[in-house]
Amino acid sequence: MRRVGGPEPGVGCAGRGVITSINFLEENGAYDGVDYVSYDVLGDVVCGGFAMPIRENKAQEIYIVMSGEMMAMYAANNISKGILKYANSGGVRLGGLICNERKTDKELELAESLAAMLGTRLIHFVPRDNVVQHAELRRMTVIEYAPDSTQAGEYRALAEKVHNNGGNGVIPTPITMDQLEDLLMEKGILVQVDESQVGKTAAELTA
Repeated sequence: MRRVGGPEPGVGCAGRGVITSINFLEENGAYDGVDYVSYDVLGDVVCGGFAMPIRENKAQEIYIVMSGEMMAMYAANNISKGILKYANSGGVRLGGLICNERKTDKELELAESLAAMLGTRLIHFVPRDNVVQHAELRRMTVIEYAPDSTQAGEYRALAEKVHNNGGNGVIPTPITMDQLEDLLMEKGILVQVDESQVGKTAAELTA
């Protein structure tokens, strides 16, 4: 595993770093004789640099890491839109969703429901564990730092599922914002409000 840094904050484009690093790796034969190449790229597909692995057919399958938070689900749906945009021209597919637990309400249910609406499935639900932070502080992966831990077992299980899922990717069916809000209301996460309540503070609503 190798990580590629970006520009100094505030003075450059991190997306450009993605483009430069992938081109550099290809030109220097880094992909020769390997079974898997994994890009861990920020999920901001409105940026051309971050979308480069999708746009230029550098990736065969995309696995979206998300959580049960509304904005994470919104971002996952946006990434699906990016995959859909280039699916026919480049052949990239959505392999599935991976839920990185944040301990929000009904998180597993939401992740499974969103996956179904996108036409895919939830590959794995990764539980939250502080061993991840301890490993990061030592600049190690969890499997390096605590190979016998429960969390290390979760990552091995995830890797096995991704391996077995290879070639089963789909062209996603992104949803609208209304559909996302409906899903949150259906699960009781978002309370339905009428137009007369929009823009009013909690104090005003109870007055």
